Amino acid sequence: MKKILSSFVFLIGATTLFAQDVLERDAMSIGDKIDSWFHPIVSALGVVFFADPLLLMGIDIGVPMPFIVIWLVFGAVFFTIKMNFINFRGFKHSIELIQGKYDDPNDIGEVSHFQALTTALSATVGLGNIASVAVAITVGGPGATFWMIIAGILGMSTKFTEVTLGVKYREIDENGEVSGGPMYYLTKGLKNRTVFGLSLAGVGKVLAVFFAILAVMATFGGGNMFQSNQAFAQAAIQLPFLQGYGFYFGIGMALLVGVVIIGGIQSIAKVTEKIVPFMAVLYVLSALVILGVNYENIPSAFSLIISEAFNPESMAGGFIGVLMTGFQRASFSNEAGVGSAAIAHSAVKTNEPVSEGFVALLEPFIDTVVICTMTALVIIITGEYKDVGLEGSELTSKAFGSVISWFPMVLAVAVFLFAFSTMISWSYYGLKSWTYLFGNKKSIQNIYKVIFLIFVVIGSSTTMGAVLDFSDMMILAMAFPNIIGLLIMSSEVRSDMKEYIHKVKTGVIKQFK
Repeated sequence: MKKILSSFVFLIGATTLFAQDVLERDAMSIGDKIDSWFHPIVSALGVVFFADPLLLMGIDIGVPMPFIVIWLVFGAVFFTIKMNFINFRGFKHSIELIQGKYDDPNDIGEVSHFQALTTALSATVGLGNIASVAVAITVGGPGATFWMIIAGILGMSTKFTEVTLGVKYREIDENGEVSGGPMYYLTKGLKNRTVFGLSLAGVGKVLAVFFAILAVMATFGGGNMFQSNQAFAQAAIQLPFLQGYGFYFGIGMALLVGVVIIGGIQSIAKVTEKIVPFMAVLYVLSALVILGVNYENIPSAFSLIISEAFNPESMAGGFIGVLMTGFQRASFSNEAGVGSAAIAHSAVKTNEPVSEGFVALLEPFIDTVVICTMTALVIIITGEYKDVGLEGSELTSKAFGSVISWFPMVLAVAVFLFAFSTMISWSYYGLKSWTYLFGNKKSIQNIYKVIFLIFVVIGSSTTMGAVLDFSDMMILAMAFPNIIGLLIMSSEVRSDMKEYIHKVKTGVIKQFK
């Protein structure tokens, strides 16, 4: 207990001293300087990672088609077919697993199936469900919702594949601490593989290091600064007296995050298993109230979504444009194929890696098929999507407020909880990637945690568009090395899946409850 307390005091003390010395004196100019540094980097990365293959061939359909989105869609379709549509066939067993029916207290690991699911969900269920859906409808019209749903369903198979490998190739030290994720299955899974007589060991190591670097950079932006920035923005709208006090808001948020992350994955899991169900229920109930008030418009809203999904004149780029918009926003929201969730799920208590793959396939369903669809229905049914002057979370907030005036306050609370839960989960992703690169000593871990908490304060104190664009790029770019490894090892996962299903059907794997 004394060690935990002293570590917490050190982390918060170092964070506060740095923030007071630098940010409080000149927060905005620091942000502007950082932003200017990242502009050329963002431009270069946009050319490398987000090139439009159609434009390169001289074909312009009116909307961008980044290669990364095509890559994610290809992976999702491939894994759905390769795993015999496990996204549909495995749904019932997934529910049984998170209910704890197969939980064996003697299994190795740190957290339960349910805790692993909520930890991973806390990183994906967030501002993407509020802002990304609104962006999709603003850009692609109501029809984009249909393709978001399809992308969520297909993404379930990708999550199954990456999480199964994450648990299979995880490492557990002498203290029982688990480390897993793409860094480990890319290194260990490709170590003894060959292609045309050439070993893939070196390739696997390069892909793993590349992934870890991208994950560390992503955690400071999309998993941190963007979250604290948007949380403060929503709070300041509802509580105007907070305007100009982003620094102090950031210090407070850093304190809350620090309290949780100092305890590691078990502490994070204990918080997320409570906060994720609460915030999801809070948000969904608010949406249900709005849908209930406008229940007579629900059938027409679904009809509009389906008809516009296949309408060649619904937006620039026609049918393909709507499809790409829906798939792109779904990818931002549920992160299927990015590999981040495999890090959280690796800590699960199980001796059957495939079982956690079943648990993980629920993530895109909850995140995209349920929560994103409800957000879309609220925006469409209230008619607020027709207001061309609004976009992102502002559009969602107005849609909620159009029925009950104080609903935007509920939304602000949801945004804060979404941001907080996302930060604590991404801190774990970044820490595991950091220790993979630099070692697992406590001093190494504390360096990362101090930097992470400093960026919490930076995010709420400044406006840095290019840095946030950079972090979004890093998150999606993680899919490049990850999906390469998943494609190579997909047959291995399919074989393990068949063996596991056979064990369940024959009673070799039994229910404990």
